[in-house]
Amino acid sequence: MTTKNRQQLLTILAAVGIGLFIADKLVFTPLVAGWKERSTRIAELRKSVAQGEALIQRGNRIRDRWDSMRTNTLPDEVSAAENQVLKAFERWSDESRISISGIKPQWKRASDDYMTLECRADAFGTIHALTRFLHSLEKDPLALRVESVEITARDETGQQLALAIQVSGLLLNPQEP
Repeated sequence: MTTKNRQQLLTILAAVGIGLFIADKLVFTPLVAGWKERSTRIAELRKSVAQGEALIQRGNRIRDRWDSMRTNTLPDEVSAAENQVLKAFERWSDESRISISGIKPQWKRASDDYMTLECRADAFGTIHALTRFLHSLEKDPLALRVESVEITARDETGQQLALAIQVSGLLLNPQEP
């Protein structure tokens, strides 16, 4: 092979190499990046569709649960709501045979859409009576949430226990007093 042929071959190979490099930077790399981006986006969309389908399938159960929660909230009137909670405490204490020494209700307005009634109750009784009371409170359909429970012994043997409990109830769309 002559020098001139070698130079032409090397020039052609260099031109092909530069052409491949330019093609890589201008065509291949952007295509690969686009494919990866689209693959990621397709995976996200498939996940979103799967979540949407699952939500649609659970839609009736979610609506039923929300309706149950909404119907078991406190009544729209502040005094009626407070009365309902106080009667519930009386009912639970009668069922469980504990003595309630005091209930302190307090209203808190978080926004225009709802208010919460926070009640702190102090009671005393045996361990069995307190567990029946707590069970009755938890199983009641009234929408109350137990915020804190504190149990301490009132005597040295631990037969009599003191219970300090704080619960909160939800009042949706309260009426103005």
